[in-house]
Amino acid sequence: MGTKHLTQSEVARRWCLSPRTLERWRWLGQGPCFLKIGGRVVYRLEDIEAFEAAQLRDGAAAAADTAAPAA
Repeated sequence: MGTKHLTQSEVARRWCLSPRTLERWRWLGQGPCFLKIGGRVVYRLEDIEAFEAAQLRDGAAAAADTAAPAA
C-alpha cells in the first residue's frame, strides 16, 4: 500500500483553517512537513498525524505553566 497524500485544501478542511494559513506557515518555516512536486504542494498523512501528535497538550499541565506564581 502506498503513502497517502493530502492536498493543501484537504489539510485546511481537516483542521478548519484557511488554505492561506498553511501557505503562510510554509513561508515562515512552521507547520507540518510538505512535498512540492511539479509546483504542487502535498502533505504525507503520516507527517500530518505526527504534527498533530506534537501539538497535543495536557490541559492541566498547560494551565499550571501559565498560572501566576503565588506572592
